[in-house]
Amino acid sequence: MALSKEHVAQISAELIEAEKSRVPIQALTERFSDVSYEDSYAIQLKTFDTLVKGGAVIVGKKIGLTSKAMQDQMKIREPDYGMITDRMVAREGAPIPMSSLILPKIEPEIAFLLKEDLKGPGVNVANVIEATEGIMPAFEVIDSRYRDWKITVKDSISDNASAGIMILGGKLTPIKDLDLRYIGLVMEKNGMLVSTAAGAAVLGNPAQSVAWLANKLTEYGIYLKKGEFVMSGSLVQAVNVEAGSNLRATFDRLGSVSVCFE
Repeated sequence: MALSKEHVAQISAELIEAEKSRVPIQALTERFSDVSYEDSYAIQLKTFDTLVKGGAVIVGKKIGLTSKAMQDQMKIREPDYGMITDRMVAREGAPIPMSSLILPKIEPEIAFLLKEDLKGPGVNVANVIEATEGIMPAFEVIDSRYRDWKITVKDSISDNASAGIMILGGKLTPIKDLDLRYIGLVMEKNGMLVSTAAGAAVLGNPAQSVAWLANKLTEYGIYLKKGEFVMSGSLVQAVNVEAGSNLRATFDRLGSVSVCFE
């Protein structure tokens, strides 16, 4: 690791404060040019150790930067991941205050609810399907605690993969007879079509994304737990949101999810 334990703790504390104050900080990689992936994940884990000790409950995991569209947007070529606490899940239909965010964007995703643990290494698509209770339409509001979204993948990892708020649709659909590669998506903003896609946009198959995460987590002694939900990654480029924005994502055979901002 390039960073000392003291630096890891300091940056983690700054990120927690930035989320509370809504005042972003300078990007990690601008401050430490030789920062490693190990450093970035160490910062993320330190943050969640602090949050859990403060009473937060980890209820899921998220995968980011899985689609070519998002990788092109962020100029990277590999996914990242973060954790989700109970405090990061919003009720569908409840307006989200812009004052609670810094510079938010929104992504439509397929969320997996697990009925069994998934532990790597060696997890594949078949294992993911077998371990899944069902899937749900979902939105993730992403937000960066680093200034002006001037980030690399290492910055994103340290900042919990830019996770913000999760909104889950109300319908859970069994996965057994679905080919997730062909699940279509229509996304609307203020009643206007903004993007379309299919499940194959996420690493070829959203279940492959979940398999990647299960195997990646093995490196850190973490696994996907029964009862958790996993956000499998956006099918399209993230869309900016403003006060008054209303968004709806409709997935073929899965139903829809909607959110508004005030």
